Amino acid sequence: MDLATTVPPTRDFRQVDVFTAEPLLGNPLAVVHDADGMSEEEMQRFARWTNLSETTFLLAPTDPAADYRVRIFTTEEELPFAGHPTLGSAHAWLEAGGAPAGEGVVQECGVGLVRLRRDDDRLAFAAPDLIRAGPVDDELAARIATGLRIDRSAIVDLAWADNGPGWVAVRLASADAVLALRPSLPDLPGKVGVVGPYPDGAECAVEVRAFVTDEAAGTEDPVTGSLNASLAQWLAGGVLPASYVAAQGTVLGRRGRVHVDTAANGTIWVGGDTRTTIRGTVAL
Repeated sequence: MDLATTVPPTRDFRQVDVFTAEPLLGNPLAVVHDADGMSEEEMQRFARWTNLSETTFLLAPTDPAADYRVRIFTTEEELPFAGHPTLGSAHAWLEAGGAPAGEGVVQECGVGLVRLRRDDDRLAFAAPDLIRAGPVDDELAARIATGLRIDRSAIVDLAWADNGPGWVAVRLASADAVLALRPSLPDLPGKVGVVGPYPDGAECAVEVRAFVTDEAAGTEDPVTGSLNASLAQWLAGGVLPASYVAAQGTVLGRRGRVHVDTAANGTIWVGGDTRTTIRGTVAL
């Protein structure tokens, strides 16, 4: 038997914990290195097998301005952009010896080029432009309130805040109100992110929760970079300070910390700690 035709190539693999400096308290990401040559079907099958919220595949860039290209898959679909996969993929690429051509890292993905920077060994990405913003119609607002199992009057504000995945952002009066939510996921439409403030002087400015309900039965994401980026574009410098730290994952037993910083030129940087928890090879 010709083993060369039956044994798939071996590729480097990392599993990275994102948005935490402590082991096993962030959002895990599976990263496959040197994925050129893999088909979309193979990528989707492996992402379904890992059963994580996202799995990424690092490839050679097609844009000369990029350092690498990444494809991002949930268990059900490919995403044009996602935050914790962006930070985790950059961490894995750098740890494997990747060297940026310029001052920062430039990632190529479905939404185009995404810039990253390193501050005190913490990675941050520049929030991509929203592809949909503005008010939510009354019917959708009522469906969201029903799915969250709260009165419509408990929603302080809500808006489209979509930078790729399809987020609708909901603001409640307090972090306690966010933590108290026990939603009916099948009744929530699409992807819904909820934010509420902590009292002044608390460790974090807000508590965030992310409900992803357009896949199978629905789930809650532990720590969500894309949502936090769009929330910052919606609220930073107005309702919230220009720079702040958000907590996410508390209800799930995680301790995610998302660092938001608004630069002088208006660019919003979304960052967090990253650490490799598993390193090895996969036969794909």
